[in-house]
Amino acid sequence: MIIETNGLKGKTTDFAHLEETTQKLGFVRWQWEYTRATYDYKIEDKAAGAEYYLRFNIRVESGKLESPYAVVRLEDSYIGRATFPHGLDYESPIPEPILKTAKQKLAQLQEQLSD
Repeated sequence: MIIETNGLKGKTTDFAHLEETTQKLGFVRWQWEYTRATYDYKIEDKAAGAEYYLRFNIRVESGKLESPYAVVRLEDSYIGRATFPHGLDYESPIPEPILKTAKQKLAQLQEQLSD
């Protein structure tokens, strides 16, 4: 499920600021290569025994990934339910409390990237 109401898509920032901000907020950079990276935030639904991952991608606008001075652009934010052994299911319904937590985390990210 793509979360379109977060205001982050298209935002640019330097890589060092993004890394510092995402680490403070609990995001983990799992996948990266020369021009793009993916950040995840795990949200647990303990009552249902399910895990969800809030995810967003970045693309390099200028410079090289891993350089603190690289300028990166944020892309779509989306959420999926973890399924074993297949990865994330982006089609399953997301419980409202989980979606609320995801939107709050994206709002924190947007606020801190604006500083």
